[in-house]
Amino acid sequence: MKPITRILVLCVAFLSFTSQAYTQGLDERIDTAFKPISDFFGNLIFFTIGGVPFVLILLVFAALFFTIAFGFINIRKFGTAINVVRGKYDDVEGHDGAYAGAQVNTLDGDLTDTIRDESEEGEVSHFQALATAVSGTVGNGNIAGVALAIALGGPGATFWMIICGLLGMSTKFVECTLGVQYRDIGPDGTVYGGPMYYLSKGLKEKGLGGVGKVLAVLFAIFCIGGSFGGGNAAQSNQATIVLKDLFNMQSTASGAIIGLILAVIVGVIIIGGIKRIASVTERVVPAMAVLYILACLYIILSNWHFVDDALGMIFSEAFTPRASVGAMIGVLLVGFKRAAFSNEAGAGSASIAHSAVKTKYSASEGLVALLEPFIDTVVICTMTALVIIIFNGEGAFTYGGDGSGAVIIDGVSYEGAGITSQAFAKYIPFSNVFLTIAVVLFAVSTMISWSYYGLQSWKYLFGRSPIADITYKLIFCLFIVIGAAANMSSIWHFSDAMIFAMVFPNMVGLFLLFPIVKRELKRYLSAIKAHG
Repeated sequence: MKPITRILVLCVAFLSFTSQAYTQGLDERIDTAFKPISDFFGNLIFFTIGGVPFVLILLVFAALFFTIAFGFINIRKFGTAINVVRGKYDDVEGHDGAYAGAQVNTLDGDLTDTIRDESEEGEVSHFQALATAVSGTVGNGNIAGVALAIALGGPGATFWMIICGLLGMSTKFVECTLGVQYRDIGPDGTVYGGPMYYLSKGLKEKGLGGVGKVLAVLFAIFCIGGSFGGGNAAQSNQATIVLKDLFNMQSTASGAIIGLILAVIVGVIIIGGIKRIASVTERVVPAMAVLYILACLYIILSNWHFVDDALGMIFSEAFTPRASVGAMIGVLLVGFKRAAFSNEAGAGSASIAHSAVKTKYSASEGLVALLEPFIDTVVICTMTALVIIIFNGEGAFTYGGDGSGAVIIDGVSYEGAGITSQAFAKYIPFSNVFLTIAVVLFAVSTMISWSYYGLQSWKYLFGRSPIADITYKLIFCLFIVIGAAANMSSIWHFSDAMIFAMVFPNMVGLFLLFPIVKRELKRYLSAIKAHG
């Protein structure tokens, strides 16, 4: 049976189940079954020390440590990173030491475009690579994640998102440099990289091969979970929310049905290998990202008189929150969660993508990656936050709501991307249609990207065989349906847990291997200096 036939058979079977359970409320049944799983992983990963989740302490400490250890590289080498991107040092890097003819992922999305671009005969510039990557990172983390952060934590959550983005620049520099440094090349030239490889290979160099292998396996497991959660279920969940809002769908099984349709679309692309659909998406998503940014700028500039008040609220309420999430630590946690979800700094997933870049200096790609949290979180997430805060200037909803992330606007409950959609609709006619299309496209492209991340981890654990591939992809498609049907709070709780779980093994590797990054940075900077 061909792969595409398998996914269609799975869909037909699920449709049969849908028709049987429809009268009992399929969405509710799926959510009831999934919630205990979400709660278990959430409680496991977000265990607290002194009332503060340890993973948050680890993330903040690591970001501060790397920022200081590398002499505030996020600020000091910001200009150098810009110069790398604009091609000033292309002659220094060259491509004579690169892997010729490497076959890498060609699907669109977050950073997988970077792989494709910089591996095709090494002719693409760093600017083109970064432009493609950033266009892919503008997605539901910026639209739904920011709305969720503000709904829960109020305007003050934005401040901590910005801080997380600034500090995360240093973390992403370290992990993406290591991703290139310890990548693996298959017999056919295929590039494999990411924490699985720098944990196993890097720690083996230090005489910690056993520890490295265990950490690599743990990361691969968590990355697979992250691909099912944040890279999949959370995306289909937000796409379902905006579609149900747009078409006023109240059916008790409407979420599962939408999820099934999305599963077929994504399944056709990742299982059936329909490259034409992927290539169309790959061109449309960057265009939607640009339109989204322009729409944000239009709303902000049209309400320029309120921007200073909005900024004042962001800074003042970061320390004196009034939302239901409560104390400053609560607002800080919300901000850091959403920022980490958006830019993935510290989770290690970005290094899977960057590892296939063509360059003789691993630190050069680390510098390129350094810019992404700044653009994605500091700039674009802040723009979304300003739009929502401006929209709520006259009290459209109450910050904090009922504590679930949902808010009441004109008597109707809205969540995540639905809140952003309402903000857009106030200032731009028919923007709800545009934002719905954008959210769905961003969701599909992100799911395609994360299917690549998860598949690389799956292959690391179970081998590089066709059977391993199809097994992973079928499970991945199933989680699309689960994400669409389950409650938003359950899905995001599970998604956060999976993304943050990746931080634990990844950080061990970063702390033990950062001297290698220092060495590579020195080597690259020396080459730049010698080049003049």
